[in-house]
Amino acid sequence: MFEMRGGEEMLEQDPAGQRPDGHVVFIGRVLSPWVNRESCPKNMRAARETGQTASLMIDESYRAGLAGLERVTHIHVFTWMHHAPRNLIVQKPRHATEAKGVFALRSPARPNPVGLHSARLLSFDIETGKIELDAIDALDGTPVIDIKPYFPSVDVLVDALMPNRNDK
Repeated sequence: MFEMRGGEEMLEQDPAGQRPDGHVVFIGRVLSPWVNRESCPKNMRAARETGQTASLMIDESYRAGLAGLERVTHIHVFTWMHHAPRNLIVQKPRHATEAKGVFALRSPARPNPVGLHSARLLSFDIETGKIELDAIDALDGTPVIDIKPYFPSVDVLVDALMPNRNDK
């Protein structure tokens, strides 16, 4: 699913084969129109531009955790990008002229393939565990590891809207 490109580097040991030091559980799955990497949008903006909505299906034992979500308009969804390789430490994106370290990229290929998706919450049903979103940039069946409310009062980075002093 991922091909090596010039300038890329792999870790000596694949994190997928190492003994886990955390106990991450999957709380549900993504329901999206994207069934392969080629068709999946590369980011949330591109996902929204398709006009395709998506859903999350939360497992029954975690549904009570959805209580109070009616007070928010947006959520952060954390996913486990289970198809991504975990042993790339330097990558060369197709659109880039030079390779970059994974921590300077949003690629799903990383030591811990955690995806972050900030989405508009369209509706949700605690009883069925179904959460409707405006869009998502994740493959159908991708495991969900967490959901957090988006609060503009604390999540908007005012500095991000200002020119970076290091961009001179």
